[in-house]
Amino acid sequence: MRPITLPDVPYDATAVRPEWQDLPESVRKAITARLASPVSAARSAGGGFTRAFASVLQTEAGTSAFVKAAPLSDPTSRWYAREAAVTAALPPEVTAARPLWTMTESDWYVLALEAIDGSIPALPWTRADLDATLRTWSAAATALAYPSPRMLEIGLPALPEILRDEMSWWQRIARRREPMPEPARDTIAPSRLAELAKLERALPGLAAGDAMMHGDLRLDNVLIDRNGRAWLCDWTWPCLGAPWFDTVTLLVSAHAAGVDTDAVLRAWGAPDEGVDGALAALSGYWLVRAGGGPSSASPHSRQHQRFSGLQALAWLTERRGWTTTPEKRGRLRR
Repeated sequence: MRPITLPDVPYDATAVRPEWQDLPESVRKAITARLASPVSAARSAGGGFTRAFASVLQTEAGTSAFVKAAPLSDPTSRWYAREAAVTAALPPEVTAARPLWTMTESDWYVLALEAIDGSIPALPWTRADLDATLRTWSAAATALAYPSPRMLEIGLPALPEILRDEMSWWQRIARRREPMPEPARDTIAPSRLAELAKLERALPGLAAGDAMMHGDLRLDNVLIDRNGRAWLCDWTWPCLGAPWFDTVTLLVSAHAAGVDTDAVLRAWGAPDEGVDGALAALSGYWLVRAGGGPSSASPHSRQHQRFSGLQALAWLTERRGWTTTPEKRGRLRR
């Protein structure tokens, strides 16, 4: 059995956020007015990597809302506005919190979503949590196969364009336009650079599609409620492409937990070269980001990127049957 690998910091403890009392008084008063009752308790979201406010607010009247807020000068405010538009347009088959209201106050943008009584799945994944998440994502992917005109009006970029513009790092490294990132130097990447670049280069054509994707489907964007149902969160980066790409992204942490992720993928009809290309592109993107300097977001973002990049590369290495020397290459077939 494959050994289990865990991140240095649990995904429910990666965030560094302002607390309720840290918000400007005028913003707090405006939020309280919209909630129609004084706030009696505030529980900050422990997951995520932004430094923006995100907290479940409970009121004296017994109501609750998940409230996000950021200054208009912070790009996060635009992300929250996009999330509000996207979640409002999601079809009912998608299990996700819907917006209650939005407002702008004192140069802050505020989004209130339905509060979900749940938690981020723990690592290593339990089979129950993973199965629940895959059921929810499968239902969502089916419902989003033909996005509505309202959703398309919001503006959904094409996944192939994102891959070419933002996730082609092995190709740049192979052309000596970028250095090999420090986290990848002691991996198989330097000896397999040409193959990584080739897989990455073929990916956009394989991942093209007209279905709406989540665009950032990973463990810390999932909540498991008290009934064991999975909810998909943070709909900020949806795009148009092949839904199996999101499934691969989600399963990177499951591979680290020892799950037979290739068996899971069979149900999604994902092409072998597409999966390998996705893992190549994801590993390059994450490892390059992990090799950057201190992050202006959460101090734990770099460890997340390193962990995810190394796990994506390990899964790809296993699938391809790679060894440290090119002459011993092979291919694992499932």
